[in-house]
Amino acid sequence: MPDPPNAVARMLGLLADEWTLLIIQRAMLGARRYGDFVDALPVSNAVLSGRLRALTADELLVRSRYQDNPPRSEYLLTPKSRSLWPVLTSIWEWERRWVPEHTEPLPGMRHRGCGQSFRPEVTCRSCAGTAGADDVAARWGPSGSWERSIPSGTNRRRSSGRRSGAALLFPQTMSVLGDRWAFALLVAAFVGAGRFTDFQTQLGAPPATVAGRLAVFTDEGILAQHDNRYLLTDKGRAFFPVLVCALAWAQRWFPSPEGRAVVLTHTGCGGTFAPALVCDQCRGRLRGTQIEPVP
Repeated sequence: MPDPPNAVARMLGLLADEWTLLIIQRAMLGARRYGDFVDALPVSNAVLSGRLRALTADELLVRSRYQDNPPRSEYLLTPKSRSLWPVLTSIWEWERRWVPEHTEPLPGMRHRGCGQSFRPEVTCRSCAGTAGADDVAARWGPSGSWERSIPSGTNRRRSSGRRSGAALLFPQTMSVLGDRWAFALLVAAFVGAGRFTDFQTQLGAPPATVAGRLAVFTDEGILAQHDNRYLLTDKGRAFFPVLVCALAWAQRWFPSPEGRAVVLTHTGCGGTFAPALVCDQCRGRLRGTQIEPVP
């Protein structure tokens, strides 16, 4: 019997859908009732109803009756979904800064703690030092492997945003999270893979699959080809906060009996790396309840 999916695969199975991320984001901003989500998102009733059912089943929302006659329910965040705020904050910042083709520019973010518009920065929880892609080393843990980190194609909801042309908010993020091979390929690029054969060997993916994902990332400016190698661009390296925050969320909520899927080490202090987001203006540790969009 094959080994079960690890935390990375389970995370991708849940979050690799743009409507899921958008619904949770709106819930964090105060949406609770069905009409709140209809008013806030360009989503059909069928899609919204299906996602709300799925999010409730996945324990990312809890359905609570607030009226009996006629029956009405609202959808409340759970600890699991509330702890997604670092992922959503990092996605918002990356899309706002690096993806110009939004129908309308994404607003910035304000830190209620200091009252300033800010950009989130990643720090190490162990030493509070700033941490970027060059400051964190990764290795597989006891439950880690490429095979166990790829979700099956049958247990995932697919985002239709890019394919249908819907005007959603995270178009290029979903080219990473919304594809079962793309996330693994980008992680491989962060840990040193560069040549076509490196990606194919490490992921065990068909050549056409690897070629297709590399073409998408090159077209979007996440990777650049140079001397027969695919190298992360500044835009690609700026995706680092999304990767580490998503990984931290996955390993918190989907622990494996064998141990962690991925072990991260902060080279600056030598300690186990766990990300913490801070405000670039006041250097204060961010909290989800202290972040609001700039009007």
